[in-house]
Amino acid sequence: MDLGSLLIILIVGGVAGWLAGLIVKGSGFGLVGDIVIGIVGGLLAGWLLPMIGVSFGGLIGSIIMAVIGAVILLLVIRVIRRAT
Repeated sequence: MDLGSLLIILIVGGVAGWLAGLIVKGSGFGLVGDIVIGIVGGLLAGWLLPMIGVSFGGLIGSIIMAVIGAVILLLVIRVIRRAT
């Protein structure tokens, strides 16, 4: 992985985290936390969604997949936080 690929992953994850933070209100992680969750959610979605037969191409498709992963991750974290 070169520097350009890493930069694209960080930008896509950041945008996805920001969008997921807007979609899932009250996550309580702030902008930086939502960006980190977007990056992790994007990696999760990039691994999980193709396994179930869902994939999007291009930069916009990557952002969509990352947003889906980040929203799922934010919802799971919210459920875990409420359970404790």
